[in-house]
Amino acid sequence: MTRRALLGAFAATTVAAAPTFSNAAGFLRGAGDIRRIRMYSGRTGERLDMIYWIEGHYIKDAFAEINHFMRDWRTDEVTNMDLRTVDIMAASHNLLDVNEPYMLLSGYRSPKTNAMLRSRSSGVAKNSLHLKGQAADLRLASRSVHQVARAAVACGGGGVGRYSGSNFTHMDCGNVRSWGG
Repeated sequence: MTRRALLGAFAATTVAAAPTFSNAAGFLRGAGDIRRIRMYSGRTGERLDMIYWIEGHYIKDAFAEINHFMRDWRTDEVTNMDLRTVDIMAASHNLLDVNEPYMLLSGYRSPKTNAMLRSRSSGVAKNSLHLKGQAADLRLASRSVHQVARAAVACGGGGVGRYSGSNFTHMDCGNVRSWGG
C-alpha cells in the first residue's frame, strides 16, 4: 500500500470523527488531531484532498504534493509553500464548514509570471508574497468573497484581501492586515 493510499484510508476513517473547532485561533495553535486541505485547479484540472498534519507533526510527503499542486502553472516552477499559509487556508476552510474544495487561482508565482501579471494589472504587487510561496488566491462557489475573507480574518494569521470584482479571496502569512471590498 502506498503512503498516499494509507493517508487516504486514514482520512476516510478519521475526518468524520475529527473535532469541529469553534475558532480558528485554537486550530492554528494545534487544537485537534489532523489538518486537511482540499483544493482543485481550474487551470490544470488537478485535485488535492490531503491530510498534511497529524497530532502535532507535518507530513513531509504531503507537503511535497501541496508544493507541486500550488506551483506556478504558467511556468511549472515549484517552490516550498510556507506552512503558515496552508494552515490559514485550512483553518479558514474549517470555519466555513463546507465540503467543497477551494478553487486555487494562484499559489506560488515565479518572477516571470508576476512581472507579466503586473504589466496587465495595477493590483499585482511588485514584491508579492506569492513570489515567496507565502500567499494564495482562492474561491469557493458556495460562499461569497466576504464570507471567505471573514473566516480568514478570524484566523488572525496574516493578510486577507477581498477581490469581489474578480470573485476571489487572497490569504497570506505576512503581517496581519486586510483590504478590498
